[in-house]
Amino acid sequence: MLMIAPAPVIETGNRLRLDVKFVEGMRVQQALWSTRITVALRRGAPAIPFGRDYDRSELPFDLVLLDPDEELTARHMEGFDLIYAGGDDFRCLGLTDHLKPGQKIVYVIEYTFETRMQILGLDRSRGMLGRLKGGLWLRQQEKRRERAFRAAVALQANGYPAYDTYAPMCPDTLLYLDGRMTPELFATEAEMTAREAWRAADGPLRLIFSGRLEPMKGAQDLLPVARRLIERGVDFTLDVFGTGALQGEIAAGIQRLKEPGRVRLHGAIDFETELVPFTRTQADIFVGCHRQSDPSCTYIEAMGCGVAVVSYDNRMWERLNGEAKAGWGTPLGDPKALADRIADLARDPAAIIAASRNALVFSRAHGFLPEFQRRMEHLARIAGRPLPSKGLAASG
Repeated sequence: MLMIAPAPVIETGNRLRLDVKFVEGMRVQQALWSTRITVALRRGAPAIPFGRDYDRSELPFDLVLLDPDEELTARHMEGFDLIYAGGDDFRCLGLTDHLKPGQKIVYVIEYTFETRMQILGLDRSRGMLGRLKGGLWLRQQEKRRERAFRAAVALQANGYPAYDTYAPMCPDTLLYLDGRMTPELFATEAEMTAREAWRAADGPLRLIFSGRLEPMKGAQDLLPVARRLIERGVDFTLDVFGTGALQGEIAAGIQRLKEPGRVRLHGAIDFETELVPFTRTQADIFVGCHRQSDPSCTYIEAMGCGVAVVSYDNRMWERLNGEAKAGWGTPLGDPKALADRIADLARDPAAIIAASRNALVFSRAHGFLPEFQRRMEHLARIAGRPLPSKGLAASG
């Protein structure tokens, strides 16, 4: 199998700097495949924040490095039976033209055309002409994407919007929910009980946001939500974790709040050792102000920490919450409505407790390991190969 992945890589002498979570995820994936996987990555990453330097011998897969704009051709796929490629990467959309008899290609897709257009519309760096040109380019690429998916043997769709949009184009489409929650990361019963006691005692409502501080993630709405909660006299705290283009703007805006101590900006922290423990013990509600419908593993990860969610009703959250009953939705792009829902919930601890329990149950069923198992079983069936009997036990 050749996997063409979007993960960053930096060559440092004879060693390679890679994202630790990508390498560990590949370790799991390799344990679920009967032959050595080859991964193709593109050079050119400026930095890898949570990276580590590796020798090639340390990697659980074979690695091929591509130049940043290197065109993929039949030469790159020579000797591989199964090609596993990112459908979000326009450079992979011509691969179906280069397949030889017996070769099969499976695409993985996350973003829909609607989501791409939403992201373009939220890009503050582009003027009107830039957005028009960007929209035309996106439409051209979408036609190529649809053609590629119709020619592929199968598709794996991350999240409900991608599945709903692209499943009709490919007869063998798997829906999955991506996330990083492994068994040891889920909230414990003691932590759930402690949160319920905090809510029953009417402690300050503990809100949390984690993710990129970018317009596409709705980070510009965090302070309007906080201002409205202060106006309504809600006893709350809001902890914001992440970095991005809006970081300075948010930091300055906090100081202008009537009660600035209620909002705390933390920057980026390690997921497993810092963010997850904090969320499990110091949060009641995740504030989801995403203005577009990307699959956002943040939802499933916050839910795995036993935290209920209040979010704009983008297409992803609307469908996810319909299945999970893990929180509440409010009109898209309306921070006042989002804050008012949170304010009402501050007086309803039983509702928060029930949603938190539902969130944990649903997230456990869609944790990293069971979702990866389903994805690899899907690929094995397509390739006509049995999965290794050692399975997930070997991945740790």
